[in-house]
Amino acid sequence: MAKKILFSLFLIILVSHAFAQDYSLYKERLLISRGDTMPYRLLLPEDFNFKKIYPLILFMHGSGERGTDNKAQLIHGGSLFLRDSIRKGYPAIVVFPQCSPNGTWANAIGERDTSGKPKRTFFIGGKPTRDMVLVQKLVRKIIHEYPINKKQVYVGGLSLGGMGTFEIVRRNPKLFAAAFPICGGANVGIAPKLKHASWWVFHGADDNVVYPAYSKNMVSAMQALQIPVKFTLYPNTGHNCWDKTFDEPGLLEWLFSVKK
Repeated sequence: MAKKILFSLFLIILVSHAFAQDYSLYKERLLISRGDTMPYRLLLPEDFNFKKIYPLILFMHGSGERGTDNKAQLIHGGSLFLRDSIRKGYPAIVVFPQCSPNGTWANAIGERDTSGKPKRTFFIGGKPTRDMVLVQKLVRKIIHEYPINKKQVYVGGLSLGGMGTFEIVRRNPKLFAAAFPICGGANVGIAPKLKHASWWVFHGADDNVVYPAYSKNMVSAMQALQIPVKFTLYPNTGHNCWDKTFDEPGLLEWLFSVKK
C-alpha cells in the first residue's frame, strides 16, 4: 500500500512539473471585480512590444476544466498556441479564462429527457451568467491595457466554451471579427446577432454529449441569413473533436485572415 501511495505521489509531482514546464509562458492572472474573481492565463507574443498592435484570441474551455486552480483551462488548446509555427507565424495575445466550479458561460440548461439522454435548452434572452459578465469585463480589460488590433479580436471555445462562443458574440455583436465554436450550440433565434463575424463551426458526427444537431441548426440559421460560415463535421468522431480541430490545416491561417 505504501509503495502505491508513493508511486501515486510521484506521478502527481511529475505531471505538475510537466505542466509548469509546458505552460510557464502563460502568465497567471486574476480579474477582480466587485468582489468576484476570475482566474485567467495570458500568453504574450514572442518579443512582445507595446509599440506594436496584436490580434487578441479569447478561448473558453469546457465543463471539465472549470475550477479555481488557474491551470485546468489550458489542458485543451493551451499547447496549440505554444507551437513554434504558431508563435512565429501568428503572433497574438491569447487569453484563457477559467469558469467557476459550478458556473457556465451561456444561458443554457443541461438535463435528461425521459429516456435518460442528455439534452440542452438554449435561451435567447435573459441576463448573462456570472461567468459571462466576468469574461466580458476581462476582454474589455485586456483591450484597454494591451496594444490590441481591434480589427482582429477572435474567440473560440469547446463544448461549454463552444456555447459560450455563440453567447459572447451575440452579446457583443460588433466586437469579434471571427469565431470558432467547437462541439457547442445555441438557440437559432440569436443568428441575426451573429452577422458581423465570420464563423468556422466544428463538431463530431457521433457526439452523444452535445449533439451535432445543435451546430447543424446554428449553421443552417446563419446560412439562411448569408452570414459567412464554414462547417466541419468530423465523421466517426464523438464529443472530443477538439483534438482534430486543433490539428485542422488552415485554422489559424483562416482566423488571422479575417479582419473587421
